[in-house]
Parts: sequence; structure tokens; C-alpha cells
Amino acid sequence: MTFHTTHWTLVRRASAQSPEGRHALSELCAAYYEPVVAFLRREGRDEDAAREVAHEFFRGLLEKPSLECAAQAQGKFRSYLLGALKHFLARERERIGRQKRGGGAVFASLDADDDASPPIILADRHELPPDEFFDRQWALAVLDRAFTALESERVAQGKAEDFSRLKPWLIGEAAHGDQAATARGLGISEGALKVAVHRLRRRFRELLKAEIAQTLEEPERTGDEMRHLFCALGG
Repeated sequence: MTFHTTHWTLVRRASAQSPEGRHALSELCAAYYEPVVAFLRREGRDEDAAREVAHEFFRGLLEKPSLECAAQAQGKFRSYLLGALKHFLARERERIGRQKRGGGAVFASLDADDDASPPIILADRHELPPDEFFDRQWALAVLDRAFTALESERVAQGKAEDFSRLKPWLIGEAAHGDQAATARGLGISEGALKVAVHRLRRRFRELLKAEIAQTLEEPERTGDEMRHLFCALGG
């Protein structure tokens, strides 16, 4: 698959202060907002507090990108975002410490987030080290974006019903014995169903690769990042 200039390449090479770079950074931040919220919740914040801190973090990131963190990110937006978040939280802890000693400014709260959908948090989230937990949430966000893109694509093609019936094989929810019933529901043979599932999985993988490539400076490293993604999910 051939990739064009990626969002992260624009940020790193065209400068986050250029119109193209700022737009690319804004899109990346919006796309991977939920892993940051999940990371903040893991530290003990409730939903509202986590989203408020996330808003403050992303607002600062977009107003004045700390690209010194990008130099250590090894060409990955994932690494850059986690590094910038840790830096932000360290500064916040210092600020709170000053406030407790009588100094520092009072920050106004941001408006509540319009997106009420909860982040995906796995049951074993407290057992993972912070960096591994963030990578797990990142991997889930990447998968969700690729899945949403695939669903939108099928709907646009007038295949919403077919997608609804086939997606259990894509997300691992198909039970033994479902294949024959699904084939009958679609009016096709079981052999044709297997071909349809194979094609759907192949297209999902293509969209997944494209999504990952957008967060890399060197898209040819997509294979390595794919392997890291699946390791994060299985860790």
C-alpha cells in the first residue's frame, strides 16, 4: 500500500505552527483524545475531572506545541503524545504544590465535553504499568477508528445490512454454528460467506494500516507499529 504525506509528517516537517501542521495536529489530537482521558482516569480522577484535565492539556498542546518532545518520539505521534502528557502532568503537580504553599494562579475550568461516550477501559487496567496502559488504550482507539471507517464505507456502498451480519467475524463475536444461519440470512452459500468475511477482514486491515500510518513520520514503519499494536492488545 502506498501512503501519502501523513498527518504526523506534516506536524514534524512542515512545523506545527504552519496552517497545514496545525490542522494536522488538531486532527490527531481529536482522534486520540480518549486514550488520554483513560490514562487520566487510571490515575484516580473521575470522568469529569479527567476530561477537564484532558481539555487543558490539549488546549495547551494546540496553542503551543512542545515539539521538543517530538524529537524524542522516534517518529511516532503515540510516543510524542504520552511524553507531552507526562510533562504536562509534572508541571501540574508542581503548580498544585505551589498553590498548597500559598502561591500559583487559579485556572478556570473548561466547558464540559460534548462527547459523552465513555472511553474503553479494560478490566485489568490497574494491573498494567502506566505506559503499557496508555498503549493499550491507544491500540483500542486505532482499532475503533478503522472499524468506524469500514462501517461508514459499507454504509455508503449500500451494504449496511451485510456489514451488520458479517461484523461478528471481524470483531471475534461469532459463535460456533452461526455461519450457516448467517449465510441463509444473506441468501448466499457458506463458501460465499467465507469469501465475504475474508474480504471484509482484508479491507479492515488495509484501513487499520492507513490509520496507523497517519501517526508515523515514516509510513514504511507501519508494519512495526502494527505488531506493537497487537502486542499492546494482548499484553
